[in-house]
Amino acid sequence: MFKESARHLGLRKKLVEELRKMGIQDERVLAAIGKIPRHAFIDSIFEEQAYANCAFVIDEEQTISHPYSVAFQTELLELKSDDKVLEIGTGSGYQASVLAEMGVNVYTVERIKSLYTKSRDMLMSLGYALVRTKLGDGFKGWEKYAPFDKIIVTAAAPEIPQNLKDQLAVGGKMVIPVGDETASRTESQQIMLLIEKNEDGSFSETQKGGAAFVPMLKGKELNSRFS
Repeated sequence: MFKESARHLGLRKKLVEELRKMGIQDERVLAAIGKIPRHAFIDSIFEEQAYANCAFVIDEEQTISHPYSVAFQTELLELKSDDKVLEIGTGSGYQASVLAEMGVNVYTVERIKSLYTKSRDMLMSLGYALVRTKLGDGFKGWEKYAPFDKIIVTAAAPEIPQNLKDQLAVGGKMVIPVGDETASRTESQQIMLLIEKNEDGSFSETQKGGAAFVPMLKGKELNSRFS
């Protein structure tokens, strides 16, 4: 499906060092990013820029996030090897691959059928066959497998979905960008939140800076908007 070269390995190593300088400290996160072929997740015309710290448009006008955003959100979760992790917004499958490479149990939900199918096949081809994928509405989470130790949302929600809070285990953490979807790509109008569920069932919120993500939308889409 894709070619791997010494050049790709070198570019990934350079990316890892850049992320380390930007403040990413979790060596497990850096090791995962250093192993996964990001160029496989984007259009081949962008291959030379695949390991730059920038986002790229993928199918259905969605994006593959900046490597720093992927690393930052993942690091905030403080993952343990036996964690059950729910991802909302599979997209290209890159973030799910990083989670899987770190050895956690990954459950990922995508609302757009074409992305769901493509990312599912990509995860299989990379050897992450144990990742559970679902075509569905991310606002609903995945109740069948709840509760989850960690939840990561890769699109900006207008508010924190109650279903996701309900599906978070006591002591669990959720990382989610929250902001006005009408200005979803404007960093100043989105905030990255770390949500923690306390022993008494209450929630603590900590702001972790600005963010810039595509909007999180309700419902599932079986057909491409652009077909």
